[in-house]
Amino acid sequence: MPTSATLREATATMTGSDTSAEFDRQVQTLVDLGYPALAGLTEDAFRDLFGPLRAPVTARAAGVRLPPAEGRAPFLLVVTRALVPLEQSVPLTTLAGKKSPGVIERFYAPGELERFVSLPELALPDGAVYVVFDVDRGEEFCGAVPSDALSTVAARGRTPLTIEEGVAFVAQYPQALAKNKCFSLGGSRLGDRRVPALWISKGAPKLGWCWEGNPHTWLGLASAGGRAG
Repeated sequence: MPTSATLREATATMTGSDTSAEFDRQVQTLVDLGYPALAGLTEDAFRDLFGPLRAPVTARAAGVRLPPAEGRAPFLLVVTRALVPLEQSVPLTTLAGKKSPGVIERFYAPGELERFVSLPELALPDGAVYVVFDVDRGEEFCGAVPSDALSTVAARGRTPLTIEEGVAFVAQYPQALAKNKCFSLGGSRLGDRRVPALWISKGAPKLGWCWEGNPHTWLGLASAGGRAG
């Protein structure tokens, strides 16, 4: 399970040894959560999937200095829905200090969630797992119209997080999802006005959606600085 280390500790300054330790912690967290069995793999085979990612993580994340805020992470190891379906990965998330499993909003029609796919311009890396860098839950956008927040993120050369990346964020750092500091995941869309989002409901993470033109004081827009496979 995730350790008690906070995002504040993990994102202040990343040395080479810090990066390697954080990489190993994230892999172990996924193993402890039960991802290998859900993927139909042995633990060793599951760990081997992440081997090729260590070099790009070390090259890019080591030495990174990020604001000491609890809504940031230097990198996240992401497991795609091709390996573990969202219906199985969302329940593996919890809030900090809580045990209730994450849930999926009932307003997603049966089978509809799988049609929320990544935006073409994100050009996600190939493979069942990859890494996303410089993650920010985007609390500055709380109260902003999601479509406006998306424009601002793009102007900064960043991209919105996908659903899988949001799940990875909360799985690795449960404290990233906090009261009045929840976040939209505009990198996954169905082609309509709905924007997926993670928020808190009954003491657990909930994957739902909001309209792209409706602002919410408690909902920001999560984004990333880059990805690698």
